[in-house]
Amino acid sequence: MGIFTFEDESTSTVAPAKLYKALVADANIIIPKAVEAIQSVENVEGNGGPGTIKKLTFIEDGETKYVLHKIEEIDEANLGYNYSIVGGVGLPDTVEKITFETKLVEGVNGGSIGKVTIKIETKGDAKPNEQEGKAAKARGDAFFKAIETYLSAHPDYN
Repeated sequence: MGIFTFEDESTSTVAPAKLYKALVADANIIIPKAVEAIQSVENVEGNGGPGTIKKLTFIEDGETKYVLHKIEEIDEANLGYNYSIVGGVGLPDTVEKITFETKLVEGVNGGSIGKVTIKIETKGDAKPNEQEGKAAKARGDAFFKAIETYLSAHPDYN
């Protein structure tokens, strides 16, 4: 098994606390409204805290698919949220687990900087597929921007 680590940052015009609330506390409601492809987000196990399994159902290439996220840690005081992909189409056959460690910090002009560390644990001596990594980054960036766009279009959201 190998562990491969990647880091990335995204910027947003939305304040960190507001963005965090939408992405963490209100995720089951906001994400399907903000991201066109996502049909639903539901807790299939747990109460929303660490250990909770969330199922994100979405449409891709005309097919209904899903991915399972396990909440590893919620750090409201520091706007941190860590989760792993533990099932569904988001987990390639060569990968045991993908963990995301995320944190929002103050950006310029009241906006945010989203920082993420991605850890990919592969099976055996497999190496991550570079194309899959680029595609995952593109999906993550698009997701982040979709939430930002939704919040900007709904200034009354608190």
